[in-house]
Amino acid sequence: MAISPVTQTNVTAVASNTAVTPVNKEAVQPKPQPAATDTVQISSAAQAALQEATETTVQTAKEARSGDLQAQRLQTREAAAAEETKESPVARAQEAQGTSVGNLR
Repeated sequence: MAISPVTQTNVTAVASNTAVTPVNKEAVQPKPQPAATDTVQISSAAQAALQEATETTVQTAKEARSGDLQAQRLQTREAAAAEETKESPVARAQEAQGTSVGNLR
């Protein structure tokens, strides 16, 4: 059996024998579904933790002055961290050389 080359005539003949049926566009496209929504309940402890984590330093200071022990502890930790950074070996070396950030102009 010999294989004959495909010619333009053969391609046209095949294409003309193919039946194309019109498609209703509304039937093909699914109707849009509303976005799925989930309802989440956050416990009061989680809400309080979120509020504490996102409060500003001004709010923390205000709470500390009014007697909030947690705010007072936070201010103490922040002050200690600032002192530790200030007293770091790198900061002392820069200060000794006169190259600390505060001295650069």
